[in-house]
Amino acid sequence: METTEILDQALSEGARLWESAEGWLISPAAWSQFALLVVAYLLALVATKRLRPLATRLLTPAGAQDGPLARARRFVLIFVPLMLPLLAWVFTGIGESVTRSLFGSGAVIAFGKRVFLFLAVRILVREIIADPMMKVLGRYVLIPVAALYAVGLLDPAMQKLDETIVPLGNLSFSLMFAIRFLIVGGAIFWLGRWSNDQSTQFIKKQEDMRPAMRELAAKAIEIAIFGIAFLLVMNIMGISLTSLAVLTGVIGVGLGFGLQKIASNFISGVILLLEGQATVGDYVELDGGEAGTIVKMTARATILETYDGRWIVVPNEDFITTRVVNYSDQGSANRYEAPFSVSYDTDINLVPDIVEAAVARHPGVLDAPFPPDCELRGFGESGVDFAVEFWVEGIDDGKNKFMSDVLFLIWNALKEHDIQIPYPHRVVELKGGFPEK
Repeated sequence: METTEILDQALSEGARLWESAEGWLISPAAWSQFALLVVAYLLALVATKRLRPLATRLLTPAGAQDGPLARARRFVLIFVPLMLPLLAWVFTGIGESVTRSLFGSGAVIAFGKRVFLFLAVRILVREIIADPMMKVLGRYVLIPVAALYAVGLLDPAMQKLDETIVPLGNLSFSLMFAIRFLIVGGAIFWLGRWSNDQSTQFIKKQEDMRPAMRELAAKAIEIAIFGIAFLLVMNIMGISLTSLAVLTGVIGVGLGFGLQKIASNFISGVILLLEGQATVGDYVELDGGEAGTIVKMTARATILETYDGRWIVVPNEDFITTRVVNYSDQGSANRYEAPFSVSYDTDINLVPDIVEAAVARHPGVLDAPFPPDCELRGFGESGVDFAVEFWVEGIDDGKNKFMSDVLFLIWNALKEHDIQIPYPHRVVELKGGFPEK
């Protein structure tokens, strides 16, 4: 029954549109409006060809400018493709006012005006909007709404959607409410994400703040922005927060059982950011063997990047409940030692000065907290054992190969002073002589 009613409404609407089209075809006023539409489009086309290059040139920042004004100009620049349909819409609006004053009607030109607006919306969704979520909303919501508005069916469609009720347990809502909720919620949360990205970039540029404080400030702003966005959506849609009490209770029970690990990791992440014992840029090693440079800290986990390019996702809780070795701590130096041996024929009193001077020439070796220090470690089976201790910034891996460079320096320095690096010698004693043949 309901399907038949919808079909009858569609057929009656189609008949009404056909009668309007027939009236336009035989009406002089309609033909004059068609002519005005063509003139408006041609004027918009000529104006766009002249104004678009000028607008592009004026809105394009020179060089690599990245100030607020340059970013604003780039933002406005992306809307330049809308110039043609919007100018056509403006010129058509002027023509509509003329035809209504002359003929008392302007249905045809009003239809053309709505078509130009539909074309502007189509260009906006296809060429300008880059965010995936907003593009989906534009493709499946904004373009269909603009199409219905262009053909004059938007009001009947909205009324039908408003009358269609969807039951959901003890709650019920109309399809119009659901679509409005998606549009408003998507727009507000997209704006919230954009605001969060801008504020995060601004905070990370504040070099005076400790890295941990920068991360904590960014997370706090992110929570505040999306919390405000949630409250705005609830308020705009007329949803009382007291009606969410049951949902809040269910979420609380879920946190107590299934989501306790997520809550634990979230709290652990806040503790990490507050204490600052491990932050982005540090090279850390956990008890479980995971080691790498911290490249990102999220609400749930910390991401380590190994020197072979792999990413390891480590729950924040592991940084609190297990032992963590921090090798860098945002710039602290690390000490290494390179062992070597010399022959027993060497004057070992000369070795420390020679090796220390050679190692100190390496550009990565530091003078503070201590300069290179060559120490006598023992008397081995084949030679005298030494080791040189040196301090460097960073970890001896990946792009830094300190140990290899230092061993090369030691080798070359010993060779220059004719100091031999021993290899194992063995004395074989045969008792009783060789057997007679």
